[in-house]
Order: sequence, then C-alpha cells, then structure tokens
Amino acid sequence: MSNNKELVKLDGVVEETLPSTTFKVRLDNGHIILAHISGRMRVNYIRLLPGDRVQVEMSPYDLTKGRIVQRLR
Repeated sequence: MSNNKELVKLDGVVEETLPSTTFKVRLDNGHIILAHISGRMRVNYIRLLPGDRVQVEMSPYDLTKGRIVQRLR
C-alpha cells in the first residue's frame, strides 16, 4: 500500500477478533475481509471489540485484506 492516492477507504463492522491484532471486518457492501490495526492506533492504545464500526483502507490490487485506520463513533 505504497501510494495514498490508490487506497480505497470503506466502512465496516468488526465481526471477530483474531490473533496478532487481526480482525474479520464485514464491510457495508457485505464482503468480509481480514484487516490489521494501523500503527497509529497501536501507539495510541485504541482497542477494538466485535461490533465496533471502523474505517478500512484497502489496496485496489488485493480486496481481501486491509488496514483499520479509524474507529468510528
């Protein structure tokens, strides 16, 4: 995910917590992806629980993985 212009930002809901700060996220369009937490959220100790709404950045080249960049209210 090198260039920010190429990233796709989508909203979703955390479905399940997996090991190594990885989460299953159900996007608003119905797809389920694997997403890891961003470094900025790690540094600020942002905790995620199943049911939390999140914003995910995805590469247009691999639409099965993403990075959680924000927990939405």
